[in-house]
Amino acid sequence: MLSWAITFLIIALVAGLLGFGVVGGVAYTAAKICFFVFLILFVVALVSGRRTTV
Repeated sequence: MLSWAITFLIIALVAGLLGFGVVGGVAYTAAKICFFVFLILFVVALVSGRRTTV
């Protein structure tokens, strides 16, 4: 998930530099959404953890 966010961020930066504002904006929004989904899933995984019974 984090790799998708980084990929969309790079696409947004390149599109912004080349002047494709709409494509850059869409890629930036997708990168932001992917990053926050990754962040939420990461926190849930940390909180739940691996519980073992002895």
